[in-house]
Amino acid sequence: MAPVSRNNAGLSTDRIIVEALRIIDGQGLRRLTMRRLGDSMEVEAMAVYHHFPLGKEQLFEAIAEYITDVHRERAEAHTEESPDDGTAEGEADEEEADERPWDERLRSWAYDYRAALLKHSGALPLLINRRPDTEAAVRSLELQYAAFTEAGLEGRDIVNAAAALESYVTGAVVHEVRAGGLESPHPARLDGRFPTVTALRETTLDHEQAFAEGLERLLKAWTGVGPDTS
Repeated sequence: MAPVSRNNAGLSTDRIIVEALRIIDGQGLRRLTMRRLGDSMEVEAMAVYHHFPLGKEQLFEAIAEYITDVHRERAEAHTEESPDDGTAEGEADEEEADERPWDERLRSWAYDYRAALLKHSGALPLLINRRPDTEAAVRSLELQYAAFTEAGLEGRDIVNAAAALESYVTGAVVHEVRAGGLESPHPARLDGRFPTVTALRETTLDHEQAFAEGLERLLKAWTGVGPDTS
């Protein structure tokens, strides 16, 4: 097999983003450099700059949008489940019209978004200081606003409900990632100063269950919908 030319610029932006995420997921965000990214794909760093001429900050923007594009994640998952099933392009467009009840659409978005953030939790810092104004972010916001409108909310209540939902998912992910993080070198000693925490210290937290229950309570608080018992 002939060696790949390090001057080969025949890359796609998606391939670069996926490889960058592989580095972030395996080694951490700080280990991602344009040179290391080029080396991992056996091309010169300038081949990466061909797609991201403004450098790492432009790449970070693309990574953040890629992670938060729940629609793409769902489409890729659907393709993996049923590859080459003969679906025509027109049929694929029709699939985008989600006819499920509003609460099912919100649940689906919340679970998909949580899964995407957990999958690439090392890139979470990229989302903190960037305004959610990309096409992927606005697409998610459209889904949420439309669902809450269908639920009977209006105006500011729609905006507040969508913000609460996004904050809940993001916060739940941060909480779960921190729980599996490095232990403090000086952890607090549980004693009489913290009686309630001490009494519950043997009670383990099931993140999946906690997320599901919290999501249902949030939906119910805003719209009066009951938990999904199906």
